[in-house]
Amino acid sequence: MEAIRPTQPGGPEILKVAKCPTPTPAAGQLLVRAEAIGVNYIDVYHRTGQYKTERPLPLGVEGAGVVEAVAPDVQSAKVGDRVVWCGTPGSYATHVLVNAERAVHIPDGMDSKLAAAACLQGMTAHYLAHDTFRLGPGHTALVHAAAGGVGSLLVQFAKRAGATVIGTVSTSQKAALARQAGADELILYGEQDFEAETRRLTAGQGVSVVYDSVGATTFEKSLRSLKTRGYLVLFGQSSGPVPAIDPQVLSAHGSLFLTRPTLAHYTSTRAELVARAKALFATISAGALEIRIGRTFPLADAESAHRALEARLTTGKVLLIP
Repeated sequence: MEAIRPTQPGGPEILKVAKCPTPTPAAGQLLVRAEAIGVNYIDVYHRTGQYKTERPLPLGVEGAGVVEAVAPDVQSAKVGDRVVWCGTPGSYATHVLVNAERAVHIPDGMDSKLAAAACLQGMTAHYLAHDTFRLGPGHTALVHAAAGGVGSLLVQFAKRAGATVIGTVSTSQKAALARQAGADELILYGEQDFEAETRRLTAGQGVSVVYDSVGATTFEKSLRSLKTRGYLVLFGQSSGPVPAIDPQVLSAHGSLFLTRPTLAHYTSTRAELVARAKALFATISAGALEIRIGRTFPLADAESAHRALEARLTTGKVLLIP
């Protein structure tokens, strides 16, 4: 098999493919031949060492493909099944060992690229809109990076729930994509102060919830963009981690709520994982959620995929194809 396993953190240039022995599934595992691999910003955090992982670095957490081998104790899948997974370190590879409990069957009629593109970002947008803060009519949400992978899906879920959406984007091209996803108002953060614009658009009241995947450069203004008892949902840090915060700040800005959720805690059981994935795939199959695959790269060119992602040159989902 071929895999990307850097021995030390570093820049995109460390993402080199190497040959290594194809493993045999241990108890509870599947060996899956990957057909499409999702690229996510968490991969950048792992590559740079911002999030600590084992060595060599098992980069990539998401993919889709065909089961090639099954441990004797596994009853939930068989050779030839098509499955999708997320939360499995080491997914930047032609073959991936996946815990059978974390593998979800791909619906008939859905190809592997679409399944891989939908899995992590789709379930993330689903739990953010339905569970972390349950959006509904009367709510106004500020979504940062509204044309990005999670952002564009979150906009769609928010509109399906009846909420009003204000999105922030970096370019007019991305503004058009976010508008297509359903955003009611767009703020070009390079030209406008998003805090001031958000206050203006809400007649000075602020929004019910801010979904912030950017972190350091947006955090304080995100807090100040909220209405009294609003929610700041910090689910990423593409610009770096936020500084330490005095909880008294939440009181000063209106008895605010702050949460730092992660998908693992919203798919912590097999039952919750399958239910969330099924709800996501059903919405896609019904034509009610558009998954946009922005760019695909060969597995051997993961370096270019990371450079494009970090430079914010991508819209929609980025995939690696073995």
